[in-house]
Amino acid sequence: MIETKIVAPESIFGQIAEHQHEQVVYCHDHETGLKAIIGIHNTVLGPALGGTRMWHYASDAEALNDVLRLSRGMTYKAAISGLNLGGGKAVIIGDAKTLKTEALLRKFGRFVQNLNGKYITAEDVNMTTKDMEYIRMETKHVAGLPESMGGSGDPSPVTAYGVYMGMKAAAKKAFGSESLTGKRIAVQGVGHVGTYLLEHLQKEGAKLIVTDYYEDRALDAANRFGAKAVGLEDIYDQDVDIYSPCALGATLNDDTIARLKCQVVAGCANNQLKVENQHGPELVRRGIVYAPDFLINAGGLINVYSEVTGASRQGALTQTEKIYDFTLQVLAKAEEEGTHPQAAAIKQAKERIASVGRVKSTY
Repeated sequence: MIETKIVAPESIFGQIAEHQHEQVVYCHDHETGLKAIIGIHNTVLGPALGGTRMWHYASDAEALNDVLRLSRGMTYKAAISGLNLGGGKAVIIGDAKTLKTEALLRKFGRFVQNLNGKYITAEDVNMTTKDMEYIRMETKHVAGLPESMGGSGDPSPVTAYGVYMGMKAAAKKAFGSESLTGKRIAVQGVGHVGTYLLEHLQKEGAKLIVTDYYEDRALDAANRFGAKAVGLEDIYDQDVDIYSPCALGATLNDDTIARLKCQVVAGCANNQLKVENQHGPELVRRGIVYAPDFLINAGGLINVYSEVTGASRQGALTQTEKIYDFTLQVLAKAEEEGTHPQAAAIKQAKERIASVGRVKSTY
């Protein structure tokens, strides 16, 4: 499900230049088994903040491709949300169920510390607030810490709330009403964020279909939320109103878009479009309303930003609720300019970065 470019070592700088990254850090420790990559995309607006995910990548090249796309998305996410943050992301290569230990996480924390605050890490796929505690033992540049430690806690509920707001806005555009009552919604991925999203959808009376990489997790979610569980590949063929990708990226591609039977795509996952300027227009051509991923899943970043700035949790929720209005604005702008929503959202994010860049150049 991840867009893969297998690259030779000599082409790595070309890949970094293509995405316009400032810095990429490779981290290795033989004793703990740590293999990690930190991508810092842009720090014009502020320090790069983005979570660390742990995944069993098929290759190091696949991991690099993932961290480059993810950190770029974080830049746009912060910019379009009005946050004074840059974009960064980290990936730890390996199976979290077998490789993740206190020692490995603390060693990773030392690599983060060596960046002197240019990168602030947080929780992402296969990572928990407890893991952030271990990383915090070696560096102060961590967000998403437990509330008992003065942190903002698990960002997943706020991420899900923002996606819920964005989904309702997309529904308003597609169906003429923001109500999700009775809407058939297919949720791909029921991890932390996907589960919280299901809570919102169940409360509103949506008819749910779920799938997950881990079959037992999908079955548990089906039982808990009265949903229908289907196979990983079957999720694309469901006759639904809304498809909600909440797992890994690039699930909107040549194969899957042709199979979709929905009018809206709105989900939690990052980098949902495998090739933005190919698959974004294809969704428009098929009459599918797409809620830009980095726009509607910004709630988690807003939440951890509140931790960095000392703002309240309620303030973060209030700002996250504005994703509804932002989504409607971007959808209207895309239609007005004859482009696709992802391109319109990226343009808006870049405009803010360029504007603030001119201010900073006077220092």
